[in-house]
Amino acid sequence: MYGFLNGLDNLMIPMDEETEYIPLFSEGEEEDLKKMKIPDVLPILPLRNTVLFPGVVIPITVGRDKSLRLVQEVYKKNKILGAVAQKDSSIEDPEIEDLYKVGTVAQILKILEMPDGTTSVIIQGRKRFRMDDLFTEKPYHVAKITPLDDAKEEPAAEAKAVAAALKELAIKIIKLSSNIPIEATFAIKNIESPSFLINFLASNSELSLMEKQDLLENNSVSKRGFLLLEHLSKESQMLELKNDIQTKVKNDLDQQQREFLLQQQMKTIQDELGGSPQDQEVQEYRAKGKKKRWNQEVKTAFEKELDKLLRLNTASGEYSVQMNYIQTLIELPWNEFTKDNFNLKRASRILDKDHFGLEKVKDRILEHLAVLKLKGDLKSPILCLVGPPGVGKTSLGKSIAQALNRKYVRMSLGGLHDEAEIRGHRKTYIGAMPGRIVQNLKKVKSSNPVFVLDEIDKVGRDAHGNPASALLEVLDPEQNSTFHDNFLELDYDLSRVMFIATANTIAGINPALLDRMEVIDLSGYIVEEKIQIARRHLIPKQLENHGVGKKQVSLPVRTLEFIIESYTRESGVRQLDKRIAKLVRVVAKHIAFEDPYDRSLTKKTVQEILGPPQYIRDKYDGNKHAGVVTGLAWTATGGEILFVETSLSQGDGKLTLTGNLGDVMKESAILALEYLKSHASRLSLKTELFRKYNVHVHVPEGAIPKDGPSAGVAMMTSIASAFTQRKIRDHMAMTGEITLRGKILPVGGIKEKILAAKRAGITDIAISVENRKDVEEINEIYRQGLRFQYVHEISELMDFVLLNEKVDKPMNIS
Repeated sequence: MYGFLNGLDNLMIPMDEETEYIPLFSEGEEEDLKKMKIPDVLPILPLRNTVLFPGVVIPITVGRDKSLRLVQEVYKKNKILGAVAQKDSSIEDPEIEDLYKVGTVAQILKILEMPDGTTSVIIQGRKRFRMDDLFTEKPYHVAKITPLDDAKEEPAAEAKAVAAALKELAIKIIKLSSNIPIEATFAIKNIESPSFLINFLASNSELSLMEKQDLLENNSVSKRGFLLLEHLSKESQMLELKNDIQTKVKNDLDQQQREFLLQQQMKTIQDELGGSPQDQEVQEYRAKGKKKRWNQEVKTAFEKELDKLLRLNTASGEYSVQMNYIQTLIELPWNEFTKDNFNLKRASRILDKDHFGLEKVKDRILEHLAVLKLKGDLKSPILCLVGPPGVGKTSLGKSIAQALNRKYVRMSLGGLHDEAEIRGHRKTYIGAMPGRIVQNLKKVKSSNPVFVLDEIDKVGRDAHGNPASALLEVLDPEQNSTFHDNFLELDYDLSRVMFIATANTIAGINPALLDRMEVIDLSGYIVEEKIQIARRHLIPKQLENHGVGKKQVSLPVRTLEFIIESYTRESGVRQLDKRIAKLVRVVAKHIAFEDPYDRSLTKKTVQEILGPPQYIRDKYDGNKHAGVVTGLAWTATGGEILFVETSLSQGDGKLTLTGNLGDVMKESAILALEYLKSHASRLSLKTELFRKYNVHVHVPEGAIPKDGPSAGVAMMTSIASAFTQRKIRDHMAMTGEITLRGKILPVGGIKEKILAAKRAGITDIAISVENRKDVEEINEIYRQGLRFQYVHEISELMDFVLLNEKVDKPMNIS
């Protein structure tokens, strides 16, 4: 309530040398004001930026000639005039229309000539009036007036209650304000008249001119009090808020000053002890940096970042980010390599000991080691091991690392969908960190480890980017010498890292990424290899895991062969490992309970533990039925055999296909039937047979989706056998794509299909002549016991596959 300062800062106004001060108000005069006789005609004094209230004394500065003349003439007469506020204070010579209609009768108490040449007039309000008519404008305004009295019907108790509330609020504002002397509270307390208290507070409050004029024009004392109370309440709240803010600011400043003093004292103590912890850390980092074998670019960047750390406040959030970055630079193995062991015979022994088979991979590792031994420096190859689960792709990485005497690190890419996982985050982000490539190198403390990137065919992508694209730089021998991590913002040399990627199939790998890697197929194991793997690796591992001694249980070769053929259907050995673990657990239970048991596990014991054989249906089903042909299929878990069945029924030549077949297989069936129709004479068939019989082709295991062109020859043979009722060659399987011209095209997955045929007891395989090169690339051990019939056209296939002998119970087709 800064307006109080105008009226309360000096409770007296100077008068002259004889009378030093006169009171601002005299409550005893209130009755005299009411009895005072007011003339009907008064000279009107315009007031700028203020409103005069009855009973209130205010000083005004008179500057206009017309107003100065009015004041001087009135002071010589009865000292009574009418004070009316201007509507617009910028008007220099206001007309009567520029003045409010309601004003206050004023009495001139004193005219003072100020040292600066201006004239100040001290006036006191007497009574409210309303201007009616203007008598004259010269030399100043003179108007007829009507005195106004306050409303008498309102209760006195209400006015007193309002006055009491105003006193309390005014005293509160005086206490809250630092600019108003506390003595002003005594003056407020001594005012008894509600009307005068309201006028006095209204005059000295920071109300606008219009708000004060509204109060002056209101005849009700209580309403004037309520309006003023509302304004003072707002002003009180503003002062409280201001004081709260000032208190908080002061407390904050005090706390900051306290912390500053403590930090200065701490700095002095630390200097006595040899420097601050920050300085000590920087010196420690600088000493570590001198031992690093980094190039000039990295060294310059390190020194720059270290100087930046010194300039940062330890309490700032950026300090921890900067500290993390410097620690990463120091902990990374820049140009730090482990020494390769060039004992090739030792490396060969380690690879043979840990993995049975996998000759291609072993030869490739030994080739690399041989060249490295002769040349001394060689960029590491990027190998991609592709094969079904359980064939030893991931564990092969450990063996390679041991053979080369290098550190080993593995990183799973399955489900990875954020590019920042490879390239890292920019260090400006909160929680930024390097990519997982750099993090793993920091962990193993070597720049030439064997780095296994597992499940590279299962890398995902989303709105955060495509990790497969980020891997292009990692797995490119021509680019990875300058691999850029977003967090490091420096190039890192990955050319000495031996990356080994693993995948179940190359179909899910980005083509550009696949082109940068050397693909090595790991198709799977034959039964004999699985037996050796079980005896050398799986059984000893499970015995050790379950606390069973080697002499406490025995698994003969025949039992192992029975488990492999009857309880597993895979290219790898993961399911076989689980079956062996189950058998060993049962033995461990017998040992723990001290129950008698047969230490040599037989087929009968295996069936009691594992239950009935699960995969008998994978065996060859014979050639007693017309239209049933054994095909060979490739899956992500290895090769499998499948049966194609065809039956004929009286009808109109309709073709029905069942067994959850894909579009390509459906087209192969349609193609086979159409070819057979157009070459019916080749098999001594009458063309009208195709109009008299419906053809139903079914591939069992209907819940499993099937698709691909390699079942074309099987469907062709199945339909031909059904129409001719001729037997299929015994223990025969086939794979290949057919064309409408009768050509047989090559297909893929030959090794997996051959292994599946051996597991099923197949002895003869019909295959496209163009697949001969794929068969000859396969190790002789996998082909042992198999005969291959290479065919160019369907006619050759029919001559070889279809026997002249009819099936046991032929249909009567005519």
